[in-house]
Amino acid sequence: MKHFHRLLRSKGRLALALVLALAALAAAAVFLHLNDPSPAGRLDGPAQEMRRAPEAWTAVEKDGSDLLRDLRTGRVGAVGLAPNALLVSTIEGERYFVVDGRGSFAALAVAQAKEPGAQPFQLVVLPDSTVGAPAADNRLLATARDLAGIFLPLLLIAFVVYTMRESIGGGAKLVEAPAGVGFDDVIGAGEAKHALQDIVDYLKDSGRYRAIGARAPCGVLMLGGPGVGKTLLAKALAAECGARFIATNGSEFTSKFYGVGVQKVKKLFETARKNAPCILFIDELDGISKRTSAGAGPAESESNRIINQLLVEMDGFEANEGVIVVGATNLEEHLDEALLREGRFDRRVHVKLPDVRDRGAIFRLYTGKLRTEGTIDHEQLARLTTGLSPATIAHIVNHGALVAARANSRVVTMSHLMEAIETTRIGELNGAQRALGERERRYIAVHEAGHALVSAVLGYGKVEKVTILPRGGALGVTLVTQEEDQTLLLKSDMEKHIQMLLGGRNAELAVFDEASSGASQDLQQASKLALDMVGRYGFGQDGTLFSIGALPAQHASRQIAAAVRQADRLLDNLNLQCQQLMRAHRGALDALTQELLAHETVSGERVLALVAQCQPMALAA
Repeated sequence: MKHFHRLLRSKGRLALALVLALAALAAAAVFLHLNDPSPAGRLDGPAQEMRRAPEAWTAVEKDGSDLLRDLRTGRVGAVGLAPNALLVSTIEGERYFVVDGRGSFAALAVAQAKEPGAQPFQLVVLPDSTVGAPAADNRLLATARDLAGIFLPLLLIAFVVYTMRESIGGGAKLVEAPAGVGFDDVIGAGEAKHALQDIVDYLKDSGRYRAIGARAPCGVLMLGGPGVGKTLLAKALAAECGARFIATNGSEFTSKFYGVGVQKVKKLFETARKNAPCILFIDELDGISKRTSAGAGPAESESNRIINQLLVEMDGFEANEGVIVVGATNLEEHLDEALLREGRFDRRVHVKLPDVRDRGAIFRLYTGKLRTEGTIDHEQLARLTTGLSPATIAHIVNHGALVAARANSRVVTMSHLMEAIETTRIGELNGAQRALGERERRYIAVHEAGHALVSAVLGYGKVEKVTILPRGGALGVTLVTQEEDQTLLLKSDMEKHIQMLLGGRNAELAVFDEASSGASQDLQQASKLALDMVGRYGFGQDGTLFSIGALPAQHASRQIAAAVRQADRLLDNLNLQCQQLMRAHRGALDALTQELLAHETVSGERVLALVAQCQPMALAA
């Protein structure tokens, strides 16, 4: 608003200057008329003829410099002041006119006439003369220019005011209770829905809570990664309560006009109070950054004022009865500490990723909207998408439909969805197999066969597919899934995981007596897991339970060397076990390698069948 007031003051000064200029011109005209040294009764010679027949001076036009020279040398006998020109008669009888649209030469002539000691000459005002007057088109343009000079600033001020009023409204949208969306329509998020049930009960029967002195939470902060369904949960909460729903986001409070952000916050809460009971949903709440005292610039000051106003609106003097503020973010550490205290966002709801059963239900929901053919194994799709959000699953299903359309298929099949999952998780087929030689293809086949063999023999997860078709940055892929999402990791499972990671390199050593650089990523993952086992989980061989995660950063380097040595010994022992497994199941390794070289892709069922057909060899003690 300060900018707006400064703008009004600057426009007021401009208008005052225009008024003073017009008054000066009018005063000059009156002065010339009252001080005409040759009134009608005393005009003689050229001056009288100028009044009677000014067109006699239109034959010759000269420049203003000629007029100034004649004035200085005293050759001027009479000067007629027409609206847009000066008529000049010299002592020798020469007649000419000078165009003077701005009146600057007329002012010089008047000043010259009043100078003491100057050669006298007659000065006559010719208000009705048309000498040098603009044409009708020019007069129209001049009128338009004058009008534009008057109205353009007014239009600019009106536009600024209108823009500010629109900005104050922001991007907040008020809707009635969202229809067709309830907690039953949100798949998964059981913990979050249970935590929000208190708010539903309060808004439906607030009297029962007030009777015992309880009040509803002022604000609910929903925490979770991108795409887990925080916005959908907020809509479902409004529908369950039968309340109105206002949606906005943190970045909407910023504005290019100073002070408008604070007005947006006030307007938003005013609208919510008028429409209570109401759910006020602020998505990406971290867009309102923390208050800071490091910078004193206008941006930092405006950001601090916006947060202060939000704090006041949530827990100030104004009552927010029936208004529940729901914020959503995945960056809790970016929020101002004052927002997280009791009385503001005093309820935190964690929205987690869906488990394997919920992912299966989400696949059923989205694939039900497609035209499918054949059996769609939703359980397998769920196993292959561990750790993915509902938004990502929706993208996978849609990408499967795109894959089917690309293949000129009128229906979506299981293979199309599998292709979509591999594309999303690993990458597109990059065509690198055309540049691979036969020796490299064999190395890749042996490497991937080693991963699949260890997983199948040790029973670590379920082998879904093995392929030597390059995808993304990988030259080959072994897809291994878990039947259930694992929250607790057992020591034995981590050891099997490390052996599976080392299986590719040991398979190369068993077949070629030489390993390749293709195991670099596997070694990195195995080393990290081994370091976590001995440094965080207490699975070191020396039995120590001290966790290096408890050390401050400045002291961790002193203890990390010992943890690395223990992790290295653990890797050596697991590597020896993996080498023994490769020697015992060399027949299955060779058979699986031949299948990969022949078909490029082998299913998990075929891997298990090959392992069962090839009996393990007895190893010498």
